[in-house]
Amino acid sequence: MELIKPGINFDFVGKIKYAIIFSAILIIISIGSVILHGGLNPGIDFAGGSIIQVKFSKSISADQIRAALKSTKLESSVIQQFGPNEFLIRTAETFHDQKILAANVEQPLAAAFSKDYEIRRVEVVGSKVGADFKRKAIFAVILSWLAMLVYISWRFEFRYALGGILALVHDVTIIIGAVSILNMEFTISILAALFFIIGFSINDTIVVLDRIRENVKLNPKQKLAEIINLSINQTLSRTILTSLTVFLTVLALYFFGGPVIHDLAFSLLIGVVIGTYSSIYIACTIVLFFENLRLSRLTRKN
Repeated sequence: MELIKPGINFDFVGKIKYAIIFSAILIIISIGSVILHGGLNPGIDFAGGSIIQVKFSKSISADQIRAALKSTKLESSVIQQFGPNEFLIRTAETFHDQKILAANVEQPLAAAFSKDYEIRRVEVVGSKVGADFKRKAIFAVILSWLAMLVYISWRFEFRYALGGILALVHDVTIIIGAVSILNMEFTISILAALFFIIGFSINDTIVVLDRIRENVKLNPKQKLAEIINLSINQTLSRTILTSLTVFLTVLALYFFGGPVIHDLAFSLLIGVVIGTYSSIYIACTIVLFFENLRLSRLTRKN
C-alpha cells in the first residue's frame, strides 16, 4: 500500500534549521520542567510504598473509598479503578508486614462497606528496593543505547550510529519532559513505554539510514543532502503507515483501556509522534553534519 505517491519530493533537508530550533525548544522545556519540579515524581516502584487491590461485590466509586480511608494512614492514597468494581489503592506509606497493611485497609473498609469486598493483592516495596530498581532501570536504558551504538556502527558507520542514538536521547528526554510537565508519577509503566519507544524509534531510524546507505552506493557522486532527501521521501509512505497504525492502536488504549494504563498510553502517544519525527530530522541531521564536517576538513587540507 502506497500512502505517498512515488516521485513526490518534499524538501525535508531544507527545513532542518527549523527542526533544530523546534527540538531545542522542546528539550529546553523538558529539562527545565524536570529541574523546576526538583526531579521526576517517582511512583511506588521507584520510591517505595504499598499497593492494595480490592474487588467490591457492588458498585462503588473511588470517592467513597477515599472517604472511608479518611483519617487513616492511607488517607493520601491514590485510588484508581482497575476493572468493574475493582480498585488499586496506592500509598507512599510502607509497612513491615503485608498483614499489617491489609489490616489497615480492612478496618476502614469494613466499617464503610461491611464485608462486600475482597482484598485480592497486597504488595509492599521498600525504599531501598525502589532505589535499587531505579539504578537498574537507568543502567538498562544506557546499556541499550551502547549496544545499539556498537551494532549500528558495525552494520553501517559510526556517524549513522551516533545519529540514531542521539535521536533516542532526544525522544526519551521529551517523553520524560511531558511526564514532568503534567506531574505524572514515573512508574514502571512509563519505563516500559520508554523501552518500547526506544525500539520503535531505532527501527524507524534504521529503515531511513539503510535507504540512505543504498542510495549513496547507487549515486556516489550525488550530494549527501540530496540523497538524504530522496531516501526520506522513498521511505515516507512506510514511515507514515507504520506510525499511524501504532498511534491509532495506542489511542484506542488511551480512551478505552481504563485509568490504570493511561500513563502508559499517554507516554506511547508522545513517543510515537516524537520518534517518527526524530528518525527523519534528528538522525539524518547528525549524518549530514558529519558529512559537512568531513568536506570542510578536506577543503582546508586542499
